[in-house]
Amino acid sequence: MSRITANLAWTSHDWERVGKQGGAAIAIAVVVTLVGRRYVHSARRRAETRPDESGGRRHRRTATVTGLVVGTAQVLVWFAALLVIIGAVGVRVGPLIASAGIVGVALGFGAQTLVKDTLAGLFIALEGQFDVGDTVDLQSDGGVVSGTIEGLSLRVTTVRQFDGALSIVPNGSIHVTSNKTRGWGRAIVDVRVALDEDPERVRDLLEELFDGLIDEPPFDVWLRDRPKVLGVTQLTDVAQVIRVAAETQPNHRLDAERRLRALISARVTERGVRSPPVMVSAPRSSQP
Repeated sequence: MSRITANLAWTSHDWERVGKQGGAAIAIAVVVTLVGRRYVHSARRRAETRPDESGGRRHRRTATVTGLVVGTAQVLVWFAALLVIIGAVGVRVGPLIASAGIVGVALGFGAQTLVKDTLAGLFIALEGQFDVGDTVDLQSDGGVVSGTIEGLSLRVTTVRQFDGALSIVPNGSIHVTSNKTRGWGRAIVDVRVALDEDPERVRDLLEELFDGLIDEPPFDVWLRDRPKVLGVTQLTDVAQVIRVAAETQPNHRLDAERRLRALISARVTERGVRSPPVMVSAPRSSQP
């Protein structure tokens, strides 16, 4: 009877020790997770609100590296907490880790995709191919994914597409990355006018429009150089296409195109430049 009581007392003390050690390990892991997520959220918010002219590129890079480091730290902390709990229960951790390594080697032959994704994500981060907040076109095994980078881990890249859809792309399936927020961009606007319009007249009124435009807001921030009229780039049956191009800051290409298109449309209408006729197809008659 005394032996049974001693065993029960030992079991109660053992579970109390397991509870203390395991609880402390889990508490540390939870704190690291919550603090890490808050820090990542703060870094991404700064990256979203800072333009490139105010260090936005540096903040986007910081947000990307912070997300990778915090994500890796969370995995390691929770793995360490699991080992602490297993060790507190009385299982020898050393042989368990050794056997896990052997099993891992065996499973590695069936986890080549996971290894490929992880290595690709590592090189994407080290080479700085893109950061959180960058606008990219990713050519992957599933097709082209276009949008804004919302997250980057060692295994997957999260892209918010322009229609709002959130796409998860495995890093190993990315073949070509087209980053639209690096270096500089080029705004291109095609102006369609009637075939009988004088292209030199159109060029002169566009050049007049562009004089001093780079010094006016918001173009003083968006543009790197004065817009240029490249001339007639295409002839169709009813129209001639005159192209305008301007080098822009990389994250303002679309903004510059929209504003230039509106200004050009208003100017050619004001000066009476004739537009090409609209071709309307006759409806097909249905056979009874």
